Amino acid sequence: MLASLRKRMAAYIRKRQGADSLPLTLARRRLYILPTRTGIGFGLLLLLMLVAGLNYANSLALFLTFLLTGFTLVTMHHCHRNLLGMQLVGATAQPTFAQRDGALHLTFENSSGSARFQIAAGVGDLPTIAADVPANGFGKVEIAVPAPKRGIVYVDRLHLITTHPFGLFRAWTWVHAPIEMLVYPRPQGAMPLPADVGNKSGERSLTNAGADEWLGLRPFRDGDSPRQVDWKAYARDAPLLVKEYSAAGAEIRIFDLANLGHLAVEDQLEQLARWVVDAEASAERYGLKLPQRSIKPGHGLEHRHQCLAALATFGLEDARGGD
Repeated sequence: MLASLRKRMAAYIRKRQGADSLPLTLARRRLYILPTRTGIGFGLLLLLMLVAGLNYANSLALFLTFLLTGFTLVTMHHCHRNLLGMQLVGATAQPTFAQRDGALHLTFENSSGSARFQIAAGVGDLPTIAADVPANGFGKVEIAVPAPKRGIVYVDRLHLITTHPFGLFRAWTWVHAPIEMLVYPRPQGAMPLPADVGNKSGERSLTNAGADEWLGLRPFRDGDSPRQVDWKAYARDAPLLVKEYSAAGAEIRIFDLANLGHLAVEDQLEQLARWVVDAEASAERYGLKLPQRSIKPGHGLEHRHQCLAALATFGLEDARGGD
């Protein structure tokens, strides 16, 4: 019953507010406020104090009751004002692997001259994470987002809430912004890297013998030779980066889905993800071959993401088209 009521209320709020786009300013008409359990208990206490003061004609008790009632009304105003005018300027979710929690990064901007305290955010009905936003500044909140399986997780319902000050009232709003988080397959599988490669070292032409092929830059690690450091980039205030090369004509691994036909589809994708992660960690050049897509051999974080993203969305386009 309660779950059904929450679902109907969520549908009503979505229809009332419509779709949101960032940056988003929290206007008055989209904010809701109600007393918390503590606030309800405090209100009942004030009611008992009022009855007792009237019954015994105790002026001091009545004065204290009215004083605390005024305090409560001011608290309600400040709780509502703590969210009013806040701006949600950014919401990004980095890719993650299946069966791990991803991270949704929210950025708030406070253009007013007073700080905003305990601005909490959460995904749907999951627990919230709170942060303070300084006056005329920015604040960031990182929220864990479950990623049970590969594909795309759509985070289209954010819960923003505050109970500051004193926790007597809760002001909140819902944000319906289209946020997507890519979920790679789990890098899992016991099979070793395939021995067959896309380019044999013996196929190198004599004109290219001894030449090195540029792979890219990577962060400096202990044990790297100073001669490999990109000192020109460091002179431009960049961090210490190391130049990576591979021997021209070195072996190139091609990870072909068709070679894993004896496994279930999800197991095939997990094994390919395992090979991609291992090959990247070993600084090897590798490519990916799927039934309707091929990725040329390469190396680096961008190439790794391209391969894993292809595995994450494999078959999903056909499934949506058939619905």
